[in-house]
Amino acid sequence: MSADLSATDLPAVETTARLRPTRPAGPMAARGAGPRTGPAAPTAPPQVAAPRPPAAPPAPAPTTPPRPASAPSGSVRSVSDPLGPPQAAVPPRPASVPPRPSAARTVPPQAAPPAPAPAAFVPAPYGRTTGYAPPPEAPVETTTRLRPVRDRRSAGRTAAAAACAVLGFGLIGGALAGVWLAASEPGRPAEPVGYAEARELWHNAPVDALFPQTLPGPGAGPGAADRTWTRIVVAPDAPCSPAVLAKGLLAAVEPLGCERVLRATYTDATASSVITVGLVFTRADATAQRTLGEGLTARLGQDVPPALSGPSTVAARFGDRQRASWWTSAPADLPVVVTAVSGFADGRAVDAPQPADEATAKGRTDAVAQSGLGHEAKGITERLERLLRTTATAAAKEKKAR
Repeated sequence: MSADLSATDLPAVETTARLRPTRPAGPMAARGAGPRTGPAAPTAPPQVAAPRPPAAPPAPAPTTPPRPASAPSGSVRSVSDPLGPPQAAVPPRPASVPPRPSAARTVPPQAAPPAPAPAAFVPAPYGRTTGYAPPPEAPVETTTRLRPVRDRRSAGRTAAAAACAVLGFGLIGGALAGVWLAASEPGRPAEPVGYAEARELWHNAPVDALFPQTLPGPGAGPGAADRTWTRIVVAPDAPCSPAVLAKGLLAAVEPLGCERVLRATYTDATASSVITVGLVFTRADATAQRTLGEGLTARLGQDVPPALSGPSTVAARFGDRQRASWWTSAPADLPVVVTAVSGFADGRAVDAPQPADEATAKGRTDAVAQSGLGHEAKGITERLERLLRTTATAAAKEKKAR
C-alpha cells in the first residue's frame, strides 16, 4: 500500500490557500521512520486540532500542490519546504474503520469573504453555490396620475351657451309678459293662436282646405238629422265689392280693411237645396274683430248675401229670387267673416227670405222652415268656421317649427 496522501486516507482540511499536512510528533514519528543522516532539520511544533465549528457554507475545493520528484516513496515533505527532510508517512487506517465518503467533508472555520459589490456580479466557480443574490431592480420610471389639460375653447363655448340660454329665457319671458300685458290691458285682448296666419289663408291654403269637396254635417238638419254637402261650384277670389258682398256687410268691413272674398256653392245629398258660402278676409285686429262679431246678423237686418249659380249644375237656376234663408258669422279668433245663403234647387222663388235663427224656431209651419233651409245655412257656416280654425292653427304650428 502506498504511503502517499490521498483524499480517502486523510480527513479533509480546507484552507484559504494551500493544504498543509500536519507533521507527526511523539510516538507517531518513532513508528514511522528511523534516524536519518545529514544535518538536523528543525522540528515543527505540533499542530493542535481546533474544535469543529457548525457547518458553514461550502468553500472552494482544496488544491493539492504537486509533490517533488525527488521525494522517496513512503515519505511526505512539507508543503512550505519541499526540499526539507522527508516526513514519516501516515499509517493506513484499520480495516475495521470504514473510510469516510469523499463528499462528506467538514469545513474548518474561515473568514467570511467580503461581500461583492452590488454593481458587479461574479459568478460562482463550477460546482459551488453562493448565497449572493443580485439587488432588486429599481423602476426606471414612476407612473403618476396625469393632470387633465383644460381646453381653452371650452370656456368660450360654455360662456356662449350660457349667453344663449339667458337670451332665450329673456325672449321667452318678454313674449309671455307682452301677452300678459296685452291681455290685462282693457280693450286689447291677446291675439289668438293662428290669427295672423288666418289672414293669409286666402292665397296660402289650397281650395280643398277652405272648401272641401264633401263637407259632413252630423246633426245639422232638422231634428238633429245628419247632413252631407257636396261642392258643385267654386268662384275665383274677388275683391270686396257689391257684386260679391251685401251692402250692409261691405259697409261694415271696409273700415277694417277688406282683403279678399272667396265663394263656393254646395248641394245636399238629395240635391233638393243649394247653399252659397263666402269667406271674407279682413285686416282687423283682435279687438275690432270681436266688436264686429257681436250681433252682426241682427245689426245687418235684411242684408242677404248674393247667390252663386253654376251652369249645368243643380244650382243653375239659383239667383237672388231663390234665396230663402241666410246666416252671417264673424268669429272672434279669426279675421274672417263667414256667410251662407240657401234656396230651393228647383228654382222656386221666395218672397221674404228669413234669417236662420228665425227659420229654425219652433212652431214654424212655412215651407222654408219645413224644408230645413235655415238649418242648412247655419249648419254649413259652423262647419266652415271649424275647418278654417283648424287650418290656421296648423299653419301657425308649421311656421313655428321652421
